[in-house]
Amino acid sequence: MRTPTQDWLGHALRNTTWRWRQQTLALGVLGLFVAVIIGALYLTQAASIATLNRQLQDLISERNRLEQSNEQIRSEIAQLRTVFRLRSRALELGFVEAQRDQIEYLVIEGYNPNRQTTQLQVEREGEANLPAYDETFGGWLQQQWDNFTRQFQDFSQSGGS
Repeated sequence: MRTPTQDWLGHALRNTTWRWRQQTLALGVLGLFVAVIIGALYLTQAASIATLNRQLQDLISERNRLEQSNEQIRSEIAQLRTVFRLRSRALELGFVEAQRDQIEYLVIEGYNPNRQTTQLQVEREGEANLPAYDETFGGWLQQQWDNFTRQFQDFSQSGGS
């Protein structure tokens, strides 16, 4: 004769084989689902990187083209600034080369062309009265808090309307 405990154990063992198969199948499907999601994420990331790389290549080629264009323009400017070109353009505009007797020199009293360059000290009005900057983050926070409490007190005194 069997006891109720033995019947329960036999019943539980008979159902475990089916549950084991279901769990294995469920874990397999779950693993396949996770693999598909990871694969999809990898493909979207790879496509995004490929798109960004193509855009980067386009931008680099545009930059190179613009640099080449800038160098060409600099070369043209240098050619137009040559002394020969400037003289011929001045003659076209009606300018003539000055003769010695046409040149007027200005004498500036106190000017010494051989002096060393010096920096001029500029005095500004009120600059000495400016306070030194010594504000700290904590001080700024305290100032903001004081302004907030003052506004709150004004608001509550005015009746909150």
